[in-house]
Amino acid sequence: MDTQDLSADQFPFDYDAEVPKLNFYGQYIKRPVEIIIVVGLIIFFSPLMAVIALSIRLFSPGPVFYRQVRAGKNGVSFNMLKFRSMKLENAPDLHREYVQRLIRENVNPKELASGTLKLQSDPRITGMGKILRKYSLDEIPQLFNVIRGEMSLVGPRPPLPYELEVYEDWHKLRLAIRPGITGLWQVIAHNTCSFEEMVRLDLNYIKTMSLWLDFKIIILTPIEMIRGKGSG
Repeated sequence: MDTQDLSADQFPFDYDAEVPKLNFYGQYIKRPVEIIIVVGLIIFFSPLMAVIALSIRLFSPGPVFYRQVRAGKNGVSFNMLKFRSMKLENAPDLHREYVQRLIRENVNPKELASGTLKLQSDPRITGMGKILRKYSLDEIPQLFNVIRGEMSLVGPRPPLPYELEVYEDWHKLRLAIRPGITGLWQVIAHNTCSFEEMVRLDLNYIKTMSLWLDFKIIILTPIEMIRGKGSG
């Protein structure tokens, strides 16, 4: 299976100014299926998680995990788990100003020298953290957020509070469901489409979600990880 099996052309960028309604799959089937998959993934990734945790402790003083406040379903805040990829000492937070500009100006990544919306340099990131972020390995602990009911395996990525500060009302419609570890945007156009295109893809996912669509996204996610596109 290739990312060409899913393309933006299959999900036209249209939206209604109302909360998307969940279909039968979204209401009754999605979470039980994801719980079964996530339990299996936690068991499968346990050896890797142990190696990552040990590496973080060896190469960077501080805790193994980082708890980051994010906006979940209906904008309710929760602590999203990550393997820590940043230094503990104070350093300039370049991400806030950068990401707010991307949202306000709806920046097209083609207009950027890097060709991607991802922030290319952050002095807070450790050497080990660069590797974890490149291959999205820092996101693995979010499997426990799924077990706790704060996230889904597949869904829109949860925004940071300062991202919500510059959201327009229709942007907030993407908060209608639990946020996901991976999603349609990540496997179709991660960091290569504008913010508004990302939101429209999220809204179309909410409207059209199905077991088959989630299966394709889950299968394609490791391919994107190997390509080193990161998550967010």
